[in-house]
Amino acid sequence: MTQAQPVPEHTTATGESAFIGFAVEQMTHLFSRGHGPAGEAEIIQAAPRTYYIRPGVANIAVFETDEGLLMVDTGLAGDGPELLRAVRSISDKPLHTIVYTHGHVDHAFGHWAFLEAGETPRIVAHENLIGHFDRYMKTPGLNAVINKQQSGTEDKSWPAERTDFLWPTETYRDTLELALGGERFVIRHGKGETDDCSWVWAPERGVIAAGDLVTGYLPNAGNPRKVQRYAEEWADAAAEMAALQPEVIIPGHGTLVIGAAAIQDELHSITAYLRHIVDHTLAGLNAGALHDEIVETLRIPDHLASHPRLPAIYDKPEFICRNVIRRYSGWWDGHLANLLPAPERDQAFEYAALAGGADRLAARARELSASNIRLACHLAETAFHADPDDPAIQSAYVEIFARRAEIEPALMAKVIFSEVHLRVEARRH
Repeated sequence: MTQAQPVPEHTTATGESAFIGFAVEQMTHLFSRGHGPAGEAEIIQAAPRTYYIRPGVANIAVFETDEGLLMVDTGLAGDGPELLRAVRSISDKPLHTIVYTHGHVDHAFGHWAFLEAGETPRIVAHENLIGHFDRYMKTPGLNAVINKQQSGTEDKSWPAERTDFLWPTETYRDTLELALGGERFVIRHGKGETDDCSWVWAPERGVIAAGDLVTGYLPNAGNPRKVQRYAEEWADAAAEMAALQPEVIIPGHGTLVIGAAAIQDELHSITAYLRHIVDHTLAGLNAGALHDEIVETLRIPDHLASHPRLPAIYDKPEFICRNVIRRYSGWWDGHLANLLPAPERDQAFEYAALAGGADRLAARARELSASNIRLACHLAETAFHADPDDPAIQSAYVEIFARRAEIEPALMAKVIFSEVHLRVEARRH
């Protein structure tokens, strides 16, 4: 077990570390108990009797008390056995209480191994988590597709029935205080990636278990394939954490952060970054600007864009901006033709005819790809819609979007652009 080290002058590139060392098989079988992490969990003593445990995708916080253990999050289903081993390597205290920071599949499914070992913990979550699990039950196919999941040892790729979930035994609305081992722990609600987010404050230890409200990279507040996210409340939660003057933050992903100055810098920067995007977006909406104009004119101040704990390596500022637009405005983008549009293929066919053929569009897309990859992508996709079975057009489509994926720094966009191969293969078969 390694000892925690401070972040020197807050300059380490911790964002990238959040995406290193995952087992590929586990990432494509997120719900499977039979697909575990790549190796032994990383264990760091973050403070006296306080531990950061990282079995793979997500981090788990463990607070040891005289009365038993408080565990914040439990990881993926496949993390269960390794998480049990890791926890028992540091303490033999009973698992007294579990707190879910939210209901995502990588944070609330790993403690089945403790239950099967005879533990009977109290399980606490925000009241909105029930609705979160209900949404999972309604959309297992959708979630399997957008998360690229395969059927695992449970013969399903995503939780779909009530028995697939480890339901909380207790929920709360705004704040819940726990007394455990003569010590006080405060659970707070704060919307972020989801509307059911919780974070835990251990005042006597100066430690916050933040869940995904802190990750070491740009907040994931704009995911284009997920339900509404909450940039405003995320900023408020970061400000509320900062006001407590914590000495340690155990994040939901990424590396441990220690040191009051580094933590204040990070939390205040999260708040400033998100509020800047929100303010810009609302100003544009209130001025009657088109959605695309609001996104195109967004500029992030240099000191925030270059912040070492806020790299845009997963989400993008543009995506967060569009998520704020979605929250306050309708689905229509303001372009008149898009209100009741013609089918995409009909549009593409006409554009191709005007250009002299879909092959001309594809050729022009290739020409533009070196100087204007965004515009090249539009032309390549239009050519594909106009003539999706032409091998040369398929080749241009794949080539240009593969290049876009290669140079795109944000993982979320990179993965989506890489799906070009699937779309072409679907036409071939």
